[in-house]
Amino acid sequence: MASWFRRLLHKPKPSSAESSLNAGCSASSSPSSSSSSAKSSTSSSETSLARSVRLSPVSLSVINASGSARWAKSYDVCICHSEADLELVEELVSYLEGQPESFRCFLQLRDATPGSAVVTELCDAVQNSHCWVMLITPGFLRDPWCKYQMHQALAEAPMTNGRTIPVLKDVDRKDYPKELRNLYYIYMALKENSFRQIRDTIMRYLQELCRSSTSWTE
Repeated sequence: MASWFRRLLHKPKPSSAESSLNAGCSASSSPSSSSSSAKSSTSSSETSLARSVRLSPVSLSVINASGSARWAKSYDVCICHSEADLELVEELVSYLEGQPESFRCFLQLRDATPGSAVVTELCDAVQNSHCWVMLITPGFLRDPWCKYQMHQALAEAPMTNGRTIPVLKDVDRKDYPKELRNLYYIYMALKENSFRQIRDTIMRYLQELCRSSTSWTE
């Protein structure tokens, strides 16, 4: 009995390194379940966030209120286009300005100041507009002024989602400007659907702008 008891007392204890290793193995024994749990938690939070955004849009009355961030700029949207596409652009402007939101559109041939330099007008239009629609057509790709205005818009807000709205018409995907390839575009197949998508994108940006400015003041 005594010899058995002595052997028990002198039995070597596991080293701290072995203990840590065993604990680590225990904790990571089911990586798939922990990964699944993390993914589930992330997915759940993303779903909740998306749902909260959808369920609490900023009302038109808030966007149109006298102190709204919407009025910090002269225009809601600037339409960048080639002269060859003027007829289509006039239809788009008529559609946007006729919406309940009464979007304020900058149309260069209509709203530019007579006698002002082209460069000045293009830069002012970009700086004084919340969003910019780039109507990318074969004419747009050939027009150096369109490309200039596109670069001005990207320089003004290179990472702001929703402000630059590329719209492709009669242009192959391979000819889509490389400067815009980090942005999703609207492909204009059916004009009415594309106009509605443009309207919705501008509205989402204005809602987010007003929501952010309201949260900041609170």
